[in-house]
Amino acid sequence: MDDRQHTGGLRNQTWANLVLQGLVVLFGMLTVAFLLNLWGRQSPPHPIPPVDPAFLDTATVRRSYADLVRAQEDLSDFDCYTCHEKNKPPVLRYDANQNLLIPPEHADIVMGHGQHGRNNNCFNCHNETNLELLQPRDGRPLTFADSTPLCGSCHGPTYRDWEAGAHGRISGYWNRTLGSIKRQDCVNCHNPHSPKFPPRKPAPGPHLLHETEPVAAETAH
Repeated sequence: MDDRQHTGGLRNQTWANLVLQGLVVLFGMLTVAFLLNLWGRQSPPHPIPPVDPAFLDTATVRRSYADLVRAQEDLSDFDCYTCHEKNKPPVLRYDANQNLLIPPEHADIVMGHGQHGRNNNCFNCHNETNLELLQPRDGRPLTFADSTPLCGSCHGPTYRDWEAGAHGRISGYWNRTLGSIKRQDCVNCHNPHSPKFPPRKPAPGPHLLHETEPVAAETAH
């Protein structure tokens, strides 16, 4: 080894020692700074309140006739011919303003399907000659358990969204090879006699997990 290689090696070793000593000093200073709490301590975060269980409930707001059949519930309320005479359409009565008069036996029904009461006619949906069936606009008979196509016969765009899964809270598997899907019926959410869905409080957004500065109110100029 010549003198130049020996001198270069000593120089590199000296430089490495200086770097290591500098790092030791730096980390020593940081340790002292942390021990003395020179930058202060972060205040403990506020506890995150739990989400209202109402937003986690997967049950629909209503139970359809099909749900009742699957659960083997009492279906006597849907047996129209307990009171009505077969093969004889019930007589509908109206007041002076052509508003449908609900008989006392059906006082729990509130008619509010559409604006200005234009759909407040039982036989727009129910088959007047067979009260156990529904009748969509194309005239085909539908059972109470298959009522969604009846809604779709008038609400076409919404029905297409329902079929595609964009309306009606579809659940299950998008990949059909993994499992089946389930579409809720319209009447799982909408009352067929008064289908306007009441407003609901929106679910809270994701928690930011850190403190945020309150937004100052804008001052009018």
